[in-house]
Amino acid sequence: MYRTIRTGSPRKPAVLVGLPTGTSRLPKSLQQLDEAHGGRLNQARRSRMFNGKIGDLVIEGDDVVLVGLGDRESLDLDAIRRIGGRLVRHLHEADLHALDVQLDLTVPESVADADATGQSLAEGMGLANWRVDFFDGKATNRSAASGTLTLTSTCRDVRGGIRRGLILAESTNEARRISATPPNICIPSWVAQQARAAARRVGLQCKVISFAEAKRLGMGGLVNVGKGSAHKPCMIVLEHRPSRPRPGQHIALVGKTMTYDSGGYSLKISNTMKGMKYDMNGGAAVFGAMIALARLKVPVHTHAVLPCAENLVSGEAYRPDDIIKMYNGVTVEVTNTDAEGRLILGDALSWTCRKLKPTAIIDVATLTGGVVVGLGHFCAGMWCRDDDLRQRVETAAQSTGERVWHLPLWEEHRTFMRARHADIWNSGPSRNAHPIQGAAFLSYFVDEGLPWTHLDIAGVSAVEKQDDLHVVGPTGFGVRLLAEVVARSGA
Repeated sequence: MYRTIRTGSPRKPAVLVGLPTGTSRLPKSLQQLDEAHGGRLNQARRSRMFNGKIGDLVIEGDDVVLVGLGDRESLDLDAIRRIGGRLVRHLHEADLHALDVQLDLTVPESVADADATGQSLAEGMGLANWRVDFFDGKATNRSAASGTLTLTSTCRDVRGGIRRGLILAESTNEARRISATPPNICIPSWVAQQARAAARRVGLQCKVISFAEAKRLGMGGLVNVGKGSAHKPCMIVLEHRPSRPRPGQHIALVGKTMTYDSGGYSLKISNTMKGMKYDMNGGAAVFGAMIALARLKVPVHTHAVLPCAENLVSGEAYRPDDIIKMYNGVTVEVTNTDAEGRLILGDALSWTCRKLKPTAIIDVATLTGGVVVGLGHFCAGMWCRDDDLRQRVETAAQSTGERVWHLPLWEEHRTFMRARHADIWNSGPSRNAHPIQGAAFLSYFVDEGLPWTHLDIAGVSAVEKQDDLHVVGPTGFGVRLLAEVVARSGA
C-alpha cells in the first residue's frame, strides 16, 4: 500500500482510461489520447488479459493503465469505487506513482458526471489503501507502506471530485483508526483526547462533559453504564459552525461510543465478547463525518454528540433490576445490562434536544444483534417517521453505496417497551422485533415532532473477510453517508 495518496501536478503521469465489456474498437473519445500515447491504449484493449469486466486491468508500458468498466447496465458509482479499490493495489505492485484520470471520457453521463466519477474513484482508492498496521512490532512480516501516489486529471471537474473523494476516504479512515484501536488504549478519556486534537486540526469546536458533570446533570444512563469501569464515562460534543451557514438548518449527529462492552453483569459468553471494541463504531462514524464536514467546508451548522463509556463488571457496576432516572426524567427498569448502548444514547438524545435544539437528529449505533439477524451485512437498519428526512437519508445512501433499509416504528412498539416497575425497560420480555425495540426505546428521548433517524449499523460497521474496499476490521460505515446527508440539507 502507498504511504500517501494525494492530488497534485505530476510531470509524467500514466493515463487511466476505462472500457466496458463488448468494446470491439476504441471509441472516438479515446482516439486522440491513443495517438498521444503511441497506440498503447489500443494495444491494451487487444490484450488477452482484457475483456472489459470489472477487475480487468492492463498496464501498457509505463504510461497507460486500462481498466474494465463491466456491463453498461450495471455500471454505477459503487462499481467505480470498487474499480478504484482494485486499481490502487495493482498500481502499487507496478511501482506507479502518478496517474492522470480520464475515466470520464467513457463513463456515461447517465451513470456519473465527471465530478462524481473522480470522487467515487478516489473514495475507492483511499478506502482500499488502508490497513491496521499501526501496531506492527519488531516481529512483523508485513512490508511497510511506501511511496506516494499523486492523482490528477486534465478535466477540472474530475480533479475537484478526486480532491473531495480523498477527503471523504481519509475521514473514513480516521474513523476506522479510532475503531481499530484496542480497548487497553481506547478508553473514554483517550477518545476525548482524539476529539480535541481533531478539532484543533480541522477547525471544530470541542467540549467534553466529564463524569462528575454528567452526574450533576442527572445523566443516569451514561453514569450508570460507565461507573463500573475505572475509566469513567464522558460525553464529547463537537461543533461545526460555518461562517455562512444555510438558514434554517442545524443538524445533530449522535453516535454510540462504547469503547468496550463486556455485557456487564449480563455477561457476554462463548467468546461473543471478542470484537466488542467495535461497539463504538457509531460514534467513530460521527467523529469521521465531522472531520469531513469541516475539511469540505460544508455550509451547514452541525453538532456531534458522543456519549462515551466502558461497560465492565465491578462492585460499582449497575445490575439487572436497577431503576435509573434518565436526563429527561424518564425512569428505566434495567432488565439486561448488555442493552447498555440505548441508555447512553437516551441521555445524549434528550440532552441534544434540550440544549442544542437542532432542526433534525440522526443517531448511529451498533445497537442490536437482531438487526444483523434480520438484515445481515448487506445494509443498516433505519427508523424514521419523518418522510423528508427519511428520503434524504435514502438518497444519500444510494449515492455513497452505504445502503439502509427502512423498518417500522409504530405506537405498539413503544407500548411494548413499557415496564412493570418503571416507565420503560431497557430490553423487552422477549426478543420479538428485537432491533425495533432499540428504536422504540430511543424514541422516548427525542422531542415529539422533531425529525429523527435512528441507524443501527451492527451488521455493516466491520467485516470479517476482505473485499474490494475494506481489509478485515472496521469499515467506517456512515462517515460518507452522514456527510452527504448534511451536505444536502437545505441545498
